[in-house]
Amino acid sequence: MRILDNHKYVWLLGVLGWLILSLVLPQNPVQAADIQPTARPEPTICGTGRSISVNGSALINVTPDRALVQLGVQSNGTTVDAAEKANSQAIQRVIAAIRQQGVQAGDIATDLYVIDPIYEDYDSLYIKGYRVNNTVAVTIREVNKTSVIVSAALEAGANQVHDVSFYTSELRKYRDQARELAVTAAGEKASALAASAGAEIGCVQSINENSWSYYNGWWYGSNRNASLWTQNTIQNAPSTGDSSTGSSGDEPISLGQISIKAEVSISYALK
Repeated sequence: MRILDNHKYVWLLGVLGWLILSLVLPQNPVQAADIQPTARPEPTICGTGRSISVNGSALINVTPDRALVQLGVQSNGTTVDAAEKANSQAIQRVIAAIRQQGVQAGDIATDLYVIDPIYEDYDSLYIKGYRVNNTVAVTIREVNKTSVIVSAALEAGANQVHDVSFYTSELRKYRDQARELAVTAAGEKASALAASAGAEIGCVQSINENSWSYYNGWWYGSNRNASLWTQNTIQNAPSTGDSSTGSSGDEPISLGQISIKAEVSISYALK
């Protein structure tokens, strides 16, 4: 009887094991023969035996739509309090005059504030007074009013104009365009050189980029023309169509154009 009980016990364990396996294993097991290895894409081969390196550059001329003017008031006084009081009154009149031209308060910021002693002479340490220099930076969004705003500030008491600069609020857009033109110019140059040597360009091995922007005013004279002729591609950006950004030519401050340049160095494999 003990032997029979042991056989029944073994049989029950076998049945229980089979039930567990039937629940765990999938009903339609995948055969090993049906599993196909995933084909890996072949890496792109870029030959390094022969190559050509060229530079490509592009220049886009843009009419500015912003101006930054740095102007201020210099005041003297026998004491610090007197000099500061005179300067504070003058700069407040200047700011009020600028605000009357439509410039928002957020576009006017103190750029420099300095108090210096005034000595009797160069060899003396005797202080006979004090000088206050107070400069504000004014962002002008209606660039056609730059001359008017500067004149209003001077009439209100400003006695210093340190700088007038122009820029574009869409620098990123024009710089991306210049980069694209520079890459195209580099590719055309590389293709022409390779064809002259009986070869063709292949994949790009490396790209290096250097971009900047600067103002082209009339005072640059011949240097401006010389810099333009060194470019592969020169493009004048179309006007926005807003006549308010134009200039009649009678103002003492002329807008000119912003020159946005992109330059790339590209190495191509030869095939």
